[in-house]
Amino acid sequence: MRAIIAHVMAKPPTPVSRTVLGDVERRLQALPVVVLTGARQTGKTTLARELGARTGRRFISLDPLETREQARKSPASLLVGDGPLTIDEAQRAPELLLEIKAAVDLDRTPGRFLLTGSANLLLMKEVSDSLAGRAVYSTLRPLSERERRGEPQPRWTDLFAAPTLAAALERIPPHSAFDWRRAALRGGMPALVGIDDPAQRRLWFEGYVDTYLHRDLRDLSQISDLSAFRRVIELATLQTGGLLNVAQLAHDAGLSRATVQRWLALLEISYITTPVPPYFESRLKRLVKTPKLYALDTALALFILGVHDVEALERLRSVGVWLENLVLNDLLVWRETQVPRPELFHFRSHDRYEIDFVVELDRRAIPIEIKSSERVRVDDASGIDRFCSELPDRAPFGLVLYSGSEARQLSEHALAVPLGCVL
Repeated sequence: MRAIIAHVMAKPPTPVSRTVLGDVERRLQALPVVVLTGARQTGKTTLARELGARTGRRFISLDPLETREQARKSPASLLVGDGPLTIDEAQRAPELLLEIKAAVDLDRTPGRFLLTGSANLLLMKEVSDSLAGRAVYSTLRPLSERERRGEPQPRWTDLFAAPTLAAALERIPPHSAFDWRRAALRGGMPALVGIDDPAQRRLWFEGYVDTYLHRDLRDLSQISDLSAFRRVIELATLQTGGLLNVAQLAHDAGLSRATVQRWLALLEISYITTPVPPYFESRLKRLVKTPKLYALDTALALFILGVHDVEALERLRSVGVWLENLVLNDLLVWRETQVPRPELFHFRSHDRYEIDFVVELDRRAIPIEIKSSERVRVDDASGIDRFCSELPDRAPFGLVLYSGSEARQLSEHALAVPLGCVL
């Protein structure tokens, strides 16, 4: 499995600037422990090494067996030394976290420890138990389109902060050409930057899925039937962009609802899927209503579905959900740079009017509709107009993102914004 990935990675990956890097540096200046989590192969080790090279941090990886054994049997010995320390793959030796807690209690100098980990179940449980009040967290997701282009600063902040629709219209950045279908097929896994050969990309994704099934799941949970779990992954991927229907998924998989719910939790914990909860004025309802389900990476999800080119993508029943997923992933990358972090929701009323995403920050709620077409009509903003009218004190305007090239006011409360202006 690892040999497949190593074969594809014979050429060193193209270095890219990560949006979250500055955020990690700021957090290291505030608290003694920063935990950098994220899915496998999103670039956590590369980012940690880059940070170490810039600031002189020591670096220890718990991937080698001998280092991992030392961390488990003699954790204090790994912490000996001067200066701040980065521990890569920290979830592989939970015993080390108690030693870090003891060290931090004696010396709370900011930035003492940077911990990275891929599958975050063990890591987050131990961190929450051992390092409460001592640690702060950042999540590294796959590359955004701007990161791929070497432009790591997202364009959402100024736009969302506009006090009025007119002010937001003035803040829309210049438009750049953007082919979202090819972007969805390309995805954002850093290891594949610069690798365009379809056969090599498929080999890499095969290795990724196999490594996840046979290594990460072994660390996270005892699952005896990997073929059934893989079937659940495929069925969950088919629900991308839709309301999560656990009963239907369990029926299609031939498994109990309880088993499917547990496995869906594993997919979320290991970042393979991203649930987007519904937006309600009552926060309690957010906990009990149905989320929408999205994928970690569009290219990975499309690979799981056997979709490898634009023609196959266009044959999918709901092609537009992959554009939604691209926008969501970009918003999630941006969210990691904000303090406090904004929240992301979808909206669906009892009478079935829907909005793809609602971004909530500073008691403001910005509705976003996403259209794959090159033209938009006033009717495309009807949900946004209704949402803003019902929440006049919280929703000053909304955005309709689309594949065209003209930014303009579309309706009373909505702006039409080309995808190339924000992605």
